[in-house]
Amino acid sequence: MPADDRLAAELAEEAGQRLQLLRSHGGDPDDLRKAGDASSHEFLSAQIAARRPGDAILSEEGGDDAARLAADRVWIVDPLDGTREFGESGRTDWAVHVALWEQGELTAGAVALPAQGRVLSTADPPDQHEPQRTAETPGHPLRIVVSRSRPPAFAVRVAERLGATLVPLGSAGAKAAAVILGEADAYLHGGGQYEWDSAAPVAVALAAGLHASRIDGSKLEYNREPPWQPDILICPGRLADRLLTAIGAVRRTGTQ
Repeated sequence: MPADDRLAAELAEEAGQRLQLLRSHGGDPDDLRKAGDASSHEFLSAQIAARRPGDAILSEEGGDDAARLAADRVWIVDPLDGTREFGESGRTDWAVHVALWEQGELTAGAVALPAQGRVLSTADPPDQHEPQRTAETPGHPLRIVVSRSRPPAFAVRVAERLGATLVPLGSAGAKAAAVILGEADAYLHGGGQYEWDSAAPVAVALAAGLHASRIDGSKLEYNREPPWQPDILICPGRLADRLLTAIGAVRRTGTQ
């Protein structure tokens, strides 16, 4: 039986391949989005139930069973993160998220980016020892990825304070991946999101040695009631204090 992190990567990758095939057939964008959400959820739920019987599942596309709150192991799944982008031809910023929460901690996770040919996972976290261009490179501003459809207003103020640029992307997984891979310097979100939006990205980011927290610096908690995260920051540890200080200063002005 594969380890949990290997299983998460395997399932996320296969679900992504199935979504790629579905997408290749084309069709009405809204019908495509609905079919993608439903089919990926059915596949992941069935696989987890068969291969980890007894574990609870929290999925965006499934009913929320309160029994998960008393469970020791809960798989937190977003079968298709970035549904909007999935339905738009040519966009690659959509993902599949599979994470495992155990007794208060995220212990395994995978983010598949099928249209980019990538799977990031805790089984083989990306190497952070050789980051790409960052804000510390002369002449290049800090790059902060934010929601494409609903960027937090305070992110603009944070960027202004730091002399940073905002990079809009779709899926939360795609945004976190950009930071994990060194293609951006931070992911900042303050508009609230569900646990399945960030559980797998956070698991992979932490395994890769990055900082991940609430925007006040406190720990991100999962398997809560309701399954809601008010805000999130993912960045390299060397930038965390600088970003948290800027965020705190902007929040004190009352701009959210």
